[in-house]
Amino acid sequence: MAAIALGLLSSVLWGLSDYLGGLKSRTFPVPVVLAMMYLASLVVMLAFVGARGSAPPPAEHVLAALGAGIVGIAGLSAFYRALAIGTMSIVAPIASTGVALPVMVGLIAGDRPGPVRSAGLALAVVGIVLASCENDEGPADVRLQRLSIVLAIVAALGFGSYFVLAEIASDGDVAWALVLSRVSAFPLIATIALVVLRRGGARPGGAAWVALAGIGLLDLAANFLFNYASTIGELSSVSVASSLYPVTTVMLAAVLLGERVQGVQRAGVIVALLGVVLIAAGG
Repeated sequence: MAAIALGLLSSVLWGLSDYLGGLKSRTFPVPVVLAMMYLASLVVMLAFVGARGSAPPPAEHVLAALGAGIVGIAGLSAFYRALAIGTMSIVAPIASTGVALPVMVGLIAGDRPGPVRSAGLALAVVGIVLASCENDEGPADVRLQRLSIVLAIVAALGFGSYFVLAEIASDGDVAWALVLSRVSAFPLIATIALVVLRRGGARPGGAAWVALAGIGLLDLAANFLFNYASTIGELSSVSVASSLYPVTTVMLAAVLLGERVQGVQRAGVIVALLGVVLIAAGG
C-alpha cells in the first residue's frame, strides 16, 4: 500500500512539472527547457551521492540507469514538444498509456492482471484511438494536432521503457540510478540546446532559468518517489499509479488555460484516464 501511495504522489508531482514544463516549452525551445531542468537535478543528485559516499552499484544496474536516462530524455523531449504544440488535455492521457509496457513486462515475469486490470488495458487502447480523432478547427490545427498525437505516442513508449529500466536500476541503488540516468541524458540534451541557441532560439533570462531549475527539481522528486516505490512494490502496480499524472495536468490546463476538449476526443480522454485508473485498481 505504501508503494502505491508513493506512486500516486509521484504522479501529482509529475503532473505539475509537466504542466509547467509544457508551458515553458511554448516560450523556449524544448531542448533548452530540458537541459536546464536536467542540470539542476544532476547537480543536486551529484551533491547527495557525493555527501553519502556510497560506491556505484553493480554493472547491470549501471547499464540500466544509463539506458533509462536515454529513453527518458527521448520520451520527455517528445512529450514537451507535444504539450507545446497540442492540447495538453489530449496529449497527457495518450502519453500516460505507456504504462502498458511495464504491465506487459510484469505479465511476462509472471504477474496476473485479473479482469479489472485487463479491462483497464483495453480501455486505455480505446481511449488513445478516440482521443486521436481529428477536430474540425482548420488545416493548420489538424496538422499540429496530428503531430502532437504522434509525439505523445513516442513519449508513451519512452516513458514505458523508462519505468522498466528505472526499476532495474533502482534495485541496485535509487540515488545512483537517478545520477546515472542524468549523466547519460544531460550531455545529449545540452548539446542540442546549445545548437538551438546558436541558431537563434529564444534564450531564457535569469528568472526563467530559476523557474526551469525549479521544474527540474519537481521532476526529480517525482522520479525519486517512483524509483523508491518500485523497490518496495510491484513494478506494474507502482508504474500505473505513477501514470495518473494526466489528472493533474488536465485539471490545471482546464482551470488555468481554459482548455476544452470536445466531442469524441473528450470521450477518448475520459476513457484513457479511466483505463489507467482501472489498471491501478487491479493492482
